[in-house]
Amino acid sequence: MNILVTGGAGFIGSHVCDRLIAEGHFVIAMDNFITGSRRNVAHLIGHPRFRLVEQDIIKACWVDEPLDAVMNLASPASPRGYLDNPIETLLVGSHGTYNALELARLKGARFLQASTSEVYGDPLEHPQKESYWGHVNPIGVRSVYDEAKRFAEALTMAYHRKYGLQTRIARIFNTYGPRMSLDDGRVVPNFVRQALNNEPLTVYGDGSATRAFCYVSDLVEGLLRLLWSEEVRPVNLGNPHEITILEFAQAVKWAAGPACTSPILIHAQPSAERIADDPQRRRPDITRAREVLGWEPKVSLEEGLRETFTYFRQALELEKA
Repeated sequence: MNILVTGGAGFIGSHVCDRLIAEGHFVIAMDNFITGSRRNVAHLIGHPRFRLVEQDIIKACWVDEPLDAVMNLASPASPRGYLDNPIETLLVGSHGTYNALELARLKGARFLQASTSEVYGDPLEHPQKESYWGHVNPIGVRSVYDEAKRFAEALTMAYHRKYGLQTRIARIFNTYGPRMSLDDGRVVPNFVRQALNNEPLTVYGDGSATRAFCYVSDLVEGLLRLLWSEEVRPVNLGNPHEITILEFAQAVKWAAGPACTSPILIHAQPSAERIADDPQRRRPDITRAREVLGWEPKVSLEEGLRETFTYFRQALELEKA
């Protein structure tokens, strides 16, 4: 099939492209490279079933080829990415999603919108089910991402209801793995980089905040199962195994191996990377994903961190070269 992946040079988007090509599809990756990287898809350049298009979907989203599916993964996703590009983040969630939906409608293609656990805000319900409407500050600094994704979901459902477009919505929880940016600012790149440099693994606050980490290959499997399913309602895709940030720091140190001499430093003050309304607890309820997709994560944290360390070692060597 012919499949367009917007944000195709991003962390998750590039892995989606890999998987689709491995399955025999023709893939068009579209990216404006605000946060995506050509390096993420460099190995695909020249492949007969891959085409890279540099285009900002805020301005236009069009390809001449017939399309069977549009997967809209275009958006900054890390706090550093969306705080550095607040207007662009809001516009890609609104104008960009509109342009991608219009393309899918005109091509008669099914459409998948990559949403986020951030639509739940700093949740008052735990774990978070898809039926939960969220606890979001609509004017806080995080709102440029939270509200962009909430609007994108609403617009996607409007297209489904008005035009009968086959739409899918994935609410993605914390995902990690190779091709994360070295300066992403999120906890996985921060800890892994600190461990590789034998610097203190800095845990801010008391370390009791929680996340649930899903390895990228598991997420891609969930996205594709959702794309080809008949499920119109939003579906949580993430790992339901909740872990504190302190426990995660210990797991990272263990995965780094005996050469790692990094101490774990508890820092009472909030991180400079931490911003207002940062959720203190996050864990997906994946009952719907299990029931309608037959999906749940398979990759253990130990295995995922091993692969992540391999990538970051190589990336750091390239950075220092």
